[in-house]
Order: sequence, then structure tokens, then C-alpha cells
Amino acid sequence: MTATQPPSATPIGRGPEEDRTYYGRPALKAAPFEKWVVGGYIFLAGLSGAAQLLSTVADLVGRKKDEAVVSYGRWLSALAPTVGSALLIYDLNTPKRFYNMLRILKRTSPMSIGTWLLMAFSAFGGMTLSCTLLAGRLPRLRRVARVTQIPAAVAGAGLSTYTASLLSATSTPLWAAAPKALAIRFGSSSVAAGAAALSLGARHRGRHRAARDLDTLMVVALMVEALATVASENTCHKKRISVGTEGNGLQAAATVGMLLPVGLHAISIATRRRDTRLQHWASWIALAGSLCLRVSVLEAGIESANRPRDYFRFARPENLPPGT
Repeated sequence: MTATQPPSATPIGRGPEEDRTYYGRPALKAAPFEKWVVGGYIFLAGLSGAAQLLSTVADLVGRKKDEAVVSYGRWLSALAPTVGSALLIYDLNTPKRFYNMLRILKRTSPMSIGTWLLMAFSAFGGMTLSCTLLAGRLPRLRRVARVTQIPAAVAGAGLSTYTASLLSATSTPLWAAAPKALAIRFGSSSVAAGAAALSLGARHRGRHRAARDLDTLMVVALMVEALATVASENTCHKKRISVGTEGNGLQAAATVGMLLPVGLHAISIATRRRDTRLQHWASWIALAGSLCLRVSVLEAGIESANRPRDYFRFARPENLPPGT
């Protein structure tokens, strides 16, 4: 007696069933990320890296009154090595996995490069912050801090974007479909979050001129993020890959966090009042939107991996990157 195929089984074929699998099972194994844990790490890595970069620029080419921005940036740089690393190790389930990644440096592995970027950023950022704290007793350490902040800023710039390369290197269709646009989205969002956090600190210290400059930078970064988001979605639509998630709550929050601060900033300028309350809320909303962006991208990517049609459409020759 031969076994027969159940009516519910739908084989891969041509025509209207070309994007289906047997029993509707996923063709890929979705990434086992806890979206809020990994999303929190990616957010803190971007925030810390951008804050270190911006504070270094402020220290090298800014005004003497920008010392508050420099100080806050160096404190914010400690978030990735401390809280961010804790979240990363927690998601790996065992610290040994993190230790093992330090055994080698593989140039073709985004995870290996990212691990060493985090270590370099932690080392130079930690030295910069330590020298800043001890400069009151040993003034010569200020010069040391000005030197060590430069490699810390370079590593911070890489840290704010490498996570996009890490996601794009997987087979998850939504992450791999538009790698350049995703890198720009993460990078610009990191700059916006760093500028927003530094603006809050500068305004708290009464440095309103520096805060206004940072608000302007935040708005420019958010506009770049918006353009990159449109480009990413257009690429996915051309490849017939769904960009939505169930409920779209996080995507909506990320969109609000990207556009509302721009609107509040425009209102503040149009009224010629420079209302600090509007700018204050704009900064906090931008920070929340930056976090929601990371988590929504993770969520949408995991759902994309669970949709067989997305994988088969992306895996067609015309959709694969050159040289694949």
C-alpha cells in the first residue's frame, strides 16, 4: 500500500503555488534573537558610538563652552561596553560564546569584526573616560584623553553601523534585500539618537546654543533615515518581499519617532520662540524611535524568514547580489 499525500500538503511548483512549501513550513530557520534584548544592544551600540564620535568632533573643532557636550558624550560611550555587553552576553545564553569570538579575527565575518570593534571601543572609550575623571588631580591626563578619544571615535563610527552588516549577511530576506539602505538607516538613526541624548545633556547644563546645534544635526540625520527607509522599502517591493509585521505597532512607533521630532523642530523654528519644551520632547521621541527602529527591523526580519514566499522570491537569480 503506497502512502498518499495529504490534501493539505502543497509541494513547491510553478504557477500560483511557486512560493509554497510542504505543509506551509518555513524554508529558513528564523534567527533565535530575543528582539528586545538584541534590539536594546543594537540601540545602545549605535547611541554610544555616535555619542563618542560627536563628542570627539566637539572637543577637536568646537567651542570651549562645549565641554559639557564632550563630558556627556564620554559618559554615554560607556553604555555599550556595560549595559550593551550584558545584553549581548545574555542573548548568547553563555559567556563562553563571547570569549570564543575573541580567539580569532576573521575579516569575512561581520560578527568577528563587530566583536573586535566593541572591544576596541570599550578599551579606548574606557581610557578616555577614566582620564577625564582623573584629570582634576592629574591635569596632564586631559591630553591623554584627547588622544585616546580619536581611536574611540573611529571604533564608535563602526559600532553604530556594523550591526546592519551583521543582519544583512544572513539569509533572512528582509535584512539581506537592501544592505546599503539598512546600513544608512542604522547609521543615521545612531547619529540622531546620539545628538538627541547630547542635546538633552547640554540643555540641562544651560548650553542652549550647543543644544540647538545638536537639534539641527538630529533633524538632518532623521531626514536621511527617512530617505533610506523609503529606498529600503522600494527595493523590497521590487523583489516582492513583504516589509510589514503583524499589527505594525513597532513600525508605526519607529515612523513616529522618525518624523515627529522633525515636525516639532520645524514648529519651534517657525514660531521663532525656540521652545525648549518642544525640543526636549523631540529629543526623547527621537531616542524612543531609534530603539523601536531596531526592534521593528528584527521583528520584521524574523517574520520574513518564516514566510516561504519571501525566501523563494529573494533567492531567485535576479534578486541575488552579484557574485553569489
